[in-house]
Amino acid sequence: MRDWTKIPPALPGQRIGLLGGTFNPAHDGHRHISLMALRRLELDRIWWMVTPGNPLKSNGDLPPLAQRASVAERLADHPSITVTGLEAGIKTRFTYDTLATLVQRFPATRFVWLMGADNLAQFHRWQGWRDIAELMPIAVVDRPGSSLATQSSVAAQTLARYRIREEDSAILPSLRAPAWTFLHGPLSHTSSTAIRARRAHLGKPDLG
Repeated sequence: MRDWTKIPPALPGQRIGLLGGTFNPAHDGHRHISLMALRRLELDRIWWMVTPGNPLKSNGDLPPLAQRASVAERLADHPSITVTGLEAGIKTRFTYDTLATLVQRFPATRFVWLMGADNLAQFHRWQGWRDIAELMPIAVVDRPGSSLATQSSVAAQTLARYRIREEDSAILPSLRAPAWTFLHGPLSHTSSTAIRARRAHLGKPDLG
C-alpha cells in the first residue's frame, strides 16, 4: 500500500507550486488551476497537498486521506503533478507550519503557494497568513465570481504593494517574498462543494 505521507523529492533550483486543500473530492477545477500555473509561472512541478483536515471547516464527514489522495492522483493524470499527504507525515495542522517545514528542508528549491481567488478573499482568517506571505511567493488563480471580492479583501489590500503584473508572472518563483500575482484565464465552474451536494441529492456515496 502506498504511503501518501512521504514528502516528495525536491531538487535545488526546481520551481514547485504547492496547492493545498482537502480535495474532497479532487475535480477538474484543481487540474485547471494547476495546468495554468505550470504554464504561466513556468513551474517544474506542482504538489497537490491533500490535508488531513481543514482547521476552518468541520471534518466529521471527511473521507480518509488515502481515499482522497488516490482519487486526486487518478484525476490529476499529469507527469508534472504529484499528489501527497505529507502534512499527515510531518504532523502539521496549519499551512504556515507546513510551508515553513518545506522551506527549511529544501532551502534551495523555489516554492510558490497556489490558491484560488475564493481563498484569497478569506486569506486573512488563516493562521499566520502574513507569515505565509513573507515565506514564499503566492499565485492567485481567478475563480468564478471571486474577482471583485478578492480585489477588496483584507489580504489583497494589505499586500497590494507586493503584487507584480500578471504579464511578469513567469519571474514570480524567482522573487523574494513577499511577492504575488493574480492569474486570469478561462474559468472552471466546478467545485468540491457542488459535487458533494449533487451526490447527496442523488443519494450516492461520498467517494472522496
